Amino acid sequence: MEDKKTYILGISAFYHDAAAALICDGEIIAAAQEERFTRIKHDSSFPVNAARYCLKEADITIDEVTVLSYHGKPLLDAIKLTWEVLKRGKGLRSVLSKCRRKKLFLRGIIRNELKYKNEIMFYDRHNAFAASAFYPSPFEKAAVLITDGMEGSIPCSLNQGEGNTIKECWSSAFPDSLGFLYSAFTYYCGFRMNEDEYKLMGLAAYGDPVYVDKILKEIVSLQENGSFKLNSKYFDFFGKTPIIKESFKKLFNIPARDEGANIEKEHMDLARSIQVVIEEIIMKMVKRLHNITKSDNLCLSGQIALNCVANGKIVKEGPFKNVWIQPASNNAGGAIGSALIVWYKYLNKKRKPHRNDSRKNIFLGPSFSDDQIKEYLDKNEIPYKKLEHKELISTVSRLLAEDNVVGWFQGRMEFGPRALGARSILANPRSDKMKNILNSEVKFREPFRPFAPSILWEEADKYFDMKCESPYMMAVFNVKDDKLKKKIKNKKEFAFEGKEMEFSEIPAVIHVDHSARVQTVRRDDNPIFHELLLDFYHNYDCPVIVNTSFNVKGEPIVCTPEDAYKCFAKTNIDHLVLGSFLIEKKIIRKKIEKNKIKLVDKGVKCVYC
Repeated sequence: MEDKKTYILGISAFYHDAAAALICDGEIIAAAQEERFTRIKHDSSFPVNAARYCLKEADITIDEVTVLSYHGKPLLDAIKLTWEVLKRGKGLRSVLSKCRRKKLFLRGIIRNELKYKNEIMFYDRHNAFAASAFYPSPFEKAAVLITDGMEGSIPCSLNQGEGNTIKECWSSAFPDSLGFLYSAFTYYCGFRMNEDEYKLMGLAAYGDPVYVDKILKEIVSLQENGSFKLNSKYFDFFGKTPIIKESFKKLFNIPARDEGANIEKEHMDLARSIQVVIEEIIMKMVKRLHNITKSDNLCLSGQIALNCVANGKIVKEGPFKNVWIQPASNNAGGAIGSALIVWYKYLNKKRKPHRNDSRKNIFLGPSFSDDQIKEYLDKNEIPYKKLEHKELISTVSRLLAEDNVVGWFQGRMEFGPRALGARSILANPRSDKMKNILNSEVKFREPFRPFAPSILWEEADKYFDMKCESPYMMAVFNVKDDKLKKKIKNKKEFAFEGKEMEFSEIPAVIHVDHSARVQTVRRDDNPIFHELLLDFYHNYDCPVIVNTSFNVKGEPIVCTPEDAYKCFAKTNIDHLVLGSFLIEKKIIRKKIEKNKIKLVDKGVKCVYC
């Protein structure tokens, strides 16, 4: 008789990037963020749609889930509640009573939303992030660095993983959080905190680190071992927005930038300065962790682990030989971490690291067959061509070489914030006009934002200063000098004045500081995407393709064929590939204009929503 399988459903909710993940006997088989189904970017609501998808992918019912593991005891809520009650002069007993009711209330939400009757377990954010970093990694032993935002009671920690155990070596305490510090400058520079930190990171390349000394003297005190404390004089740790006090603005003598206002030199300098400070703190923590663990391997997770510039510095300058970064290092990844804790810690299962890693390259979301795609296209009377596999690859390769922008929708959707060749917008990296075209006419986003390259792994070291793989696009590397035609001198002109600058062999994917957030691709990672890259290389002498997420500013990455077509219809994407089907913008333009995109209203209902 076949042994009964153990299914564990991980849930992350009520903070940005809510998600669900399902593991079966320790293997991650499905994971998705709620935003992909609701179409609300960074959706924090209970991930009922993502959970339904995970169950459907495994072909099980909710009753077959052995344990539901929730990412995050409401500890921050308890801290805030304690603070508020004590300010009003009430006793701790009433605080503790309310916290207990909060937990019971959370159980009620879970049972009501999913009709779940079995065991529910809660694991705090710190443990869930550490689990998401170490357990899926390819290492038997590793150092584990967690750098989180403000939602947890332990924002930063140094850990050591071995087998199925993770031991904490050091931690910071609320409110000393690198995520909060970075978000404060994100807000100050006119971007949305907990959403636009990556914009601040991109902007940093244009500035000079003129405020570093002031930040380290006034804002954050840093010890040589990486310990740090934030100065409460400048922050409102318990309010919503603004999270900085007037004293913060007076310190720099710069008004807080309004969202959408012009970006000035001082904003670029602020961005560069806080980026340098964050990197300095992280590098000190990394060195301390290496001294503690003596390990060759490092795993990273938490909000700051999405800072690919800092990650690139760790890879290049850090003491560790091997670095593995959780691709979904935001709150979404906590859903995976909380599920894996149950398997390895609560159930005490033996861990067998996979050679590459156990993420199966992050393609854990929904997929749609050609039959499903055809049903949608036919219902909406959308003209298309169905191409055989080889013809599809050669056609798309040619279109890219001719400077067409192509929406690329294939296989299972990626989990996490990066598009890795399943829900991507692709373009020719050799075009000096392409960066401006993609920013202004396709993505509708700020002109200073860079685009990432996907490159054949075997050709990566010929273009970039890198010796390791980067399959999840989580680290930045410099372009090789012999691929530069000239160096960028006028950064502001490059960023904001739309100048066409042919300074590199692949200018569309090189940032102003001559760096790029690289994705290396092996055949086993994503066979069809690898085949496209290989065809582009063999026929057009370039192993690189521009790869940006299939969405526009303010929207989540597309999930369904309908999402993809809507995005295609309202942008200047020239061609759309849905599975085996090719759709040309010129052919449907009149239809789009006539119907004003209402033709997509007859969508085939998403079976997961």
